[in-house]
Amino acid sequence: MNERRPAVLVLEDGSFYPGFAFGARRDAYAEVVFNTSMTGYQEICTDPSYRGQMVVMTYPLIGSYGVTAQDQESMRPWVAGLIVREYYDDYSNCHAEASLQSMLAAADVPAIFGVDTRAITKRLRTKGTMRGVLLQGERKESPEGMVAMAQAALSVSQIDAVGETAGALAGLSYETSGGQSDLRIVVVDCGIKWNIIRSLLGRGVKPIVVGHSASYEEIMSHRPDGVVVSNGPGDPANLHTTVATIRWLVTNRTPFFGICLGHQLLGLAIGATTSRLKFGHHGGNHPVKDLQTGKVYITSQNHEFQVDRDSIPPESDFFVSRTNLNDGSVEGLAHRELPAFSVQYHPEGSPGPQDNQPLFDQFLEMVGGRRAGNMGTEI
Repeated sequence: MNERRPAVLVLEDGSFYPGFAFGARRDAYAEVVFNTSMTGYQEICTDPSYRGQMVVMTYPLIGSYGVTAQDQESMRPWVAGLIVREYYDDYSNCHAEASLQSMLAAADVPAIFGVDTRAITKRLRTKGTMRGVLLQGERKESPEGMVAMAQAALSVSQIDAVGETAGALAGLSYETSGGQSDLRIVVVDCGIKWNIIRSLLGRGVKPIVVGHSASYEEIMSHRPDGVVVSNGPGDPANLHTTVATIRWLVTNRTPFFGICLGHQLLGLAIGATTSRLKFGHHGGNHPVKDLQTGKVYITSQNHEFQVDRDSIPPESDFFVSRTNLNDGSVEGLAHRELPAFSVQYHPEGSPGPQDNQPLFDQFLEMVGGRRAGNMGTEI
């Protein structure tokens, strides 16, 4: 970090944000989104849900506590690029093992600092998520040519984002903490964060992980007591096989818990539609109201798409169980009789509050009740 390499972020609307490069020495082409978390930059960078996106951190000081293996949410960073106001390379943290700069460089992820992240965020909040390009070094392209490069970047709907994050669980230890459970929980990996697995391991459950393209027959061959469908990147409408599998699981009364992308896929499986939010939900401070209890929870979120409230078929007997207090979007689905529910946010947090960890307990209690023959367990 002794040298300052010039770099510039260019958005598809023609706006330019000059700064200095760090991380990998290459350009990046991707959508640009912002995250409002004050901490957790390592968890954000390693969240597979960010595949195909560059992330603007609204908190101005990034890098001050370095990186450590215990904060990884996958085997590697998945962000297409990182955009920060001020990068601090001389980290101070007794647990730190390396700098953020070294982690990004090793993973071939470019980044930029010294830009006006407040101005970028305000523009994205006004115009919505935009495509962009992060260019390094002295450039020969004209300004118009740079804008054209930004406009040519692919959206997450145009890439196989889930397929590209396959195998994100590699390297994770599967040793449980606490008492052993004999519950057989299958987890469908759509680009899973490690803390979902940790949250199950910490409850004595050693999950059986299958890929997002696993068939209903493959999943049932494990004789599951319940199925969790994970978070993941991209457009849920592209995952036709996974949607069909979920439809079979729910129809056959397999206890089901969908998280983030898993929630959207459940919506599609029951006949609802999904649509893209203007600028997505990315951060650890989103208020969600539980419509059954009236309680409000602060949640961690990272998604671009939503289940369309008015598209949920009444005959499905699924209903909206939770709602976002910022924009009224659907944050949860539940069935009136079947053992199935989902949430749009991240009960595992990382980064973000752990207030919603009890949802894992609720799911396991539901699975236990189902196993004991209690078919009327309420969500």
